[in-house]
Amino acid sequence: MVFNLFKKKEEKAIQKKPAQTNKSTNEKVATRKGEIGEYKIDIQLSQLPQEYKYLNDLLIENPKSASGYSQVDHVVISPYGIFVIETKNYQGTIYGGKDRKTWLVNGKFKMLSPLVQNYGHIEALKGYIDQRYHDKFISLVSFTKRCTLKIDMDLRDIHSDELVIYDILLTETINRKVAISKLKNSTPLLSDKDSLVIYESFNNANITDIKIREKHNRLLKEKQESQPTKEKSTTTCTVCHKPVSDKVVSYCISNKKFKGKVYCYEHQKTV
Repeated sequence: MVFNLFKKKEEKAIQKKPAQTNKSTNEKVATRKGEIGEYKIDIQLSQLPQEYKYLNDLLIENPKSASGYSQVDHVVISPYGIFVIETKNYQGTIYGGKDRKTWLVNGKFKMLSPLVQNYGHIEALKGYIDQRYHDKFISLVSFTKRCTLKIDMDLRDIHSDELVIYDILLTETINRKVAISKLKNSTPLLSDKDSLVIYESFNNANITDIKIREKHNRLLKEKQESQPTKEKSTTTCTVCHKPVSDKVVSYCISNKKFKGKVYCYEHQKTV
């Protein structure tokens, strides 16, 4: 009887033992979350006015990128502008500024500025359409509500053509941008014919070959794995140009008083 009692306890302990996770499982979970995020965006875009045209998951040639290609999450072609949307699925606090090439996640880990990334996408897209459309682009970077944005206020200004928003505000932001443009322009910036030409140009440039897409993803993954996940900050003080820590960078960026600039401890007192 005593033996049976210990046996039952041992069985319960085995049942309560948490399942082990591995890198492959984590990658699958991350991929799944990304797919859900993209699906949510796609639903929002499908609710835009009928005259709008949009494309998802474009892969186009870009000699200036590391892989030779650019993968554009979403493009919306409206009568009042071409919206290029870069989606991010980070969790934590995001620190960033308009003039910063690298942003910080939780004040520790560096990421390429999504604005710089999306700028590269827009420049690549320009190569497929006539030059008269080049000034019609609007850059939108969309983060999920799983993160907290601590970024320059300029990037939240609806009048800017470079905006960083939460994904739940995507269609609202597009509609507001269009409404503002309507007040400034008595006629649409793009005719129905213009929109169709642009749409077909992007659609024809889209690479659907699975092998090429796999090659693009592999090259990006290899580049990410070759870089350390945590690096020492190379940012310097705006005044004395002495190197400052990531902690100081995070503090300055999140403090409106410094207006997106970084100061060492000594010069923070003089601002």
